[in-house]
Amino acid sequence: MSTSESFPACEGMYSKLIDDEGANDGFNHRPDVGHGAYPASPVRVIPRPGGPGPYRLATFCLATLSAVLLISIIAVAAHYQSKPQSGGEATSELQKQTQDANVSALLASISKLQQEKTQLQKDKDELLAELAATKAPEVIKPTTKAAAATAAPIICPPDWHLFNNSCYFISRTTRDWPESQSYCESQGGHLAIIHTAEEQTFLWNLLPRGHWNAFWFGITDEHTEDHWKWVDGTPLVGGFWEVGEPNNHIDEDCGYIVKTRVLERVAIRSWYDAPCSMYWRFICEKEMGPGNSTAMPH
Repeated sequence: MSTSESFPACEGMYSKLIDDEGANDGFNHRPDVGHGAYPASPVRVIPRPGGPGPYRLATFCLATLSAVLLISIIAVAAHYQSKPQSGGEATSELQKQTQDANVSALLASISKLQQEKTQLQKDKDELLAELAATKAPEVIKPTTKAAAATAAPIICPPDWHLFNNSCYFISRTTRDWPESQSYCESQGGHLAIIHTAEEQTFLWNLLPRGHWNAFWFGITDEHTEDHWKWVDGTPLVGGFWEVGEPNNHIDEDCGYIVKTRVLERVAIRSWYDAPCSMYWRFICEKEMGPGNSTAMPH
């Protein structure tokens, strides 16, 4: 039986129940029953054989209505339950897209900052080189073409390298700082004195790369801490120290140059201080005047 067909039957059943109750009431108020007389027993309605009783029909109708109502509630609940889920999925997808966009923007900003840092570091190195060059002592050059023509060419001994008016020697053996200075003096020179960025870069290019290739040169503050002087007694002006150097970490009074396999390390930031007793290789320098090209042992 469909729901639409059961409703008229239910309505007829309720009408019949009301009519039956009205009939009983009329019987109890009959005019032939006098005051104080015992009322007659109500007539019991016996349902017709083969047909459903009114209460069974009412129960059936109520059950049908309850089932329809329950199904409707379940359908509505399922509809509203699925609706927020789909909205939640859309919100989650939107959040994911927003996060991806934020991450991309952050990565782009980091890349831009790294490029700016590299450029700033390059500009700083160039400024330091220019500053060191301006503070370097002036090199006296011939003032006339005639004087330049009369100057004899400078010839360095084997294994020594010419730069301007000096020859430089890169040792293959290690010594402490005082022994290195003594060796250079025995060759008619001294540990290298470096005034300009050009000179520093020239020597840097002569040095081999390694895990920690260190080379003594002619600077020390052993007499007065933080007052660095060259081996000829002149004070240091400027310099090409690494960031954070010199730091006198463990009574470090002598200077050395480092060249490693790290390509980011540059010539004009390669000076360190260390205890003078450590054994490093070293750089000798010998100023060469006109005609002074005597070979020196090494």
